Amino acid sequence: MTSTDVTKEAEDSGPGGYAAARLRLLTEGARSGPPRRAALAELTDAWLAGLFAAGAGGVKGVSLVAVGGYGRGELSPRSDLDLLLLHDGGDDKAVAALADRLWYPVWDLGLALDHSVRTPAQARRTAGEDLKVHLGLLDARHLAGDLGLTAALRTTVLADWRNQAPGRLPELRDLCAERAERQGELQFLLEPDLKEARGGLRDATALRAVAASWLADAPREGLADARRRLLDVRDALHLATGRVTDRLALQEQDQVAAELGLLDADTLLRQVYEAARVISYAGDVTWREVGRVLRARSVRPRLRALLGGGKPAPERSPLAEGVVEQDGEVVLARTARPERDPVLPLRAAAAAAQAGLPLSLHAVRRLAATAGPLPTPWPAEAREQLVTLLGSGRPTVQVWEALEAEGLVTRLLPDWERVRCRPQRNAVHVWTVDRHLIETAVRASGFARRVHRPDLLLVAALLHDIGKGWPGGHSVAGETIARDVAARIGFDRADAAVLATLVRHHLLLVETATRRDLDDPVTVRTVAEAVGTAGTLELLHALTEADALATGPAAWSSWRGSLVADLVKRVSAVLAGDPPAEPEEGAPTAEQERLAVEAFRTGGPVLALRPQTEPPAGPAPSADPEPLGVELLVAVPDQPGVLPAVAGVLALHRLTVRTAELRSLPLPDGVDGSVLLLDWRVAAEYGSLPQATRLRADLVRALDGTLDIAARLAERDAAYPRRRGVAPPPPRVTVAPAASRLATVIEVRAQDAPGLLFRLGRALEGAGVRVRSAHVSTLGANAVDAFYVTRGEGRPLPREDAVSVARELEESLRA
Repeated sequence: MTSTDVTKEAEDSGPGGYAAARLRLLTEGARSGPPRRAALAELTDAWLAGLFAAGAGGVKGVSLVAVGGYGRGELSPRSDLDLLLLHDGGDDKAVAALADRLWYPVWDLGLALDHSVRTPAQARRTAGEDLKVHLGLLDARHLAGDLGLTAALRTTVLADWRNQAPGRLPELRDLCAERAERQGELQFLLEPDLKEARGGLRDATALRAVAASWLADAPREGLADARRRLLDVRDALHLATGRVTDRLALQEQDQVAAELGLLDADTLLRQVYEAARVISYAGDVTWREVGRVLRARSVRPRLRALLGGGKPAPERSPLAEGVVEQDGEVVLARTARPERDPVLPLRAAAAAAQAGLPLSLHAVRRLAATAGPLPTPWPAEAREQLVTLLGSGRPTVQVWEALEAEGLVTRLLPDWERVRCRPQRNAVHVWTVDRHLIETAVRASGFARRVHRPDLLLVAALLHDIGKGWPGGHSVAGETIARDVAARIGFDRADAAVLATLVRHHLLLVETATRRDLDDPVTVRTVAEAVGTAGTLELLHALTEADALATGPAAWSSWRGSLVADLVKRVSAVLAGDPPAEPEEGAPTAEQERLAVEAFRTGGPVLALRPQTEPPAGPAPSADPEPLGVELLVAVPDQPGVLPAVAGVLALHRLTVRTAELRSLPLPDGVDGSVLLLDWRVAAEYGSLPQATRLRADLVRALDGTLDIAARLAERDAAYPRRRGVAPPPPRVTVAPAASRLATVIEVRAQDAPGLLFRLGRALEGAGVRVRSAHVSTLGANAVDAFYVTRGEGRPLPREDAVSVARELEESLRA
């Protein structure tokens, strides 16, 4: 059935016919995208025109007008119908009756309706008071009734818009900025709002309004296609969910991808991000041009008065060879010849970033169209300009985006294409892979004075996650890519090897520091062997911090910084020829001995809370300061169940455990028996720390069985249920090979939750192993914990036993 047939059916059959025709149109597999939106608008036009004709009777001077998205003829399956009943003010009673005959059938079908009834004067006055109303009227389209009334309103509203543009466009720009601040950037969000987020459909509509003002225009290349792609995704989202929504929730992405015939949800998000990036960049360029025009309009009359008329020549200030500044942008000099100067794109980009200025759209497009390819390997100037660009700090971002918008980045670095707009389905990451790499370079630029080879640091920052575009472990794939890229851009073999090592091991320091026992010589020697030299270690330390800071707030803290700095200090000593000492069970401190004796004398636990006041070793972390927590010392007569009891009490008091060490202390003076000493670092999730007396009272009850920790934690979870989202991946428990000669290291990766350490401790107790130390790390919603375990006699577990314990632990977490 053709769209004309469907429209005829709706006209002939009234609301019931419209509903059936609408349903048939939305379920036609062969029709989607712009044709379906246009057909749905045409179908709705015919139905509303029929309602208008049936209800208007002899009423004159009335018209029905579609505005907003419906006015543009773009109806998604669950879109609102934005309608204006326009009248000349002649017969208010008849107009009100007509409005009822129009609105009620729409409501009866369950369609969303945004309606108003106004005279042209009222519409014009409301538009002057409400920017959103004015924007909607710019897309006004006649549906039925007095065509002259609609045409006159369109002409008047458009003329008002152009006359008022110098005042209204800044208001629109502020509205877009406020919405972006509230909704975030569409091109980076895992659950984006396709309409409201920056780079979404609202921004595309705003760019149409700017163009309608005749004051400035948006870059049109790719803009219509980007807007169409977002509309297609919204259509599929409406059909998949059956409701009005613009938020692309995680649980619906696979179904939306299937509706669009895409491979998977990642492919869907990548297309959304690419479209949003086009719209965002067009917005940046457009609003910059609006500002330039408005500034010129305010200055030009004064200049003309001073110069006696005539148009002053624009000032051009040299920035680099072939590159000048003009009117707040970086443009090419008149003598520049991009076709003869393949380094010019990088030189212009570096000059712009160093000056903190944007690259003009015209300059970037000319470079993309005419600049020749760089030879392989790159000349030294090209490599130096790339390093200068990467080391320019925050201005690097807007310059890099301009290069990307015109395809210059992938021309310079072909491997970039695989990570461009690639989503990261990890709540810790706030950026796509490509933007994360640039953000890491921005962070690394702040550490340039900390290292002897800032050029290697900056290029490693740019490449450290480049392997995420390939199958397998991204560090392994990235090592090969980094070596190839380094050779291509002109680094010698030794520097290329350093870059490859930095990319291969960019996670080594933070993972080792947070998951391994730093007092174990194997830990330090393993890192030293992987790093190789003190110079590489220095670079890796800076890269680790830059990478974490560019990941998101959950990835770095003063605590992690102190652990990494401690590890770096120990590895530096090994690389300098000072091997780590074998750990010994040192004599207890006076305080530890006092606690042990008191615990034995009283027969119960004794606690001491001691603030952790030592500053982190090494350079001061760049993240916001975070309390290092306190040292919690617990002495308990040796007995089963101590680890889960202490962990459970801490969970009840909302204390986060960062590290946990357990040891058995012999009692002095020949007294039979021993005392367990727990030396833990803890921090409050929020608020202040509880008193030691309260912790001790609950620990006594937990050890004697009168405090049911599991039940208390379950009650709290029931009282404060967590918001349901996508089901997390199952927990994974593994045995880390050759991680220590002193103990067996069992790694647990699971969804973080209150009481997780309590559950793990109880499971380890049940498996009959003793925990020597625990190293707890939480990244967003993911817990990554490492336990150093031994048998009762203090020896590592045989391989078969270790695998069995890991399996038991994993099963207990799945239960």
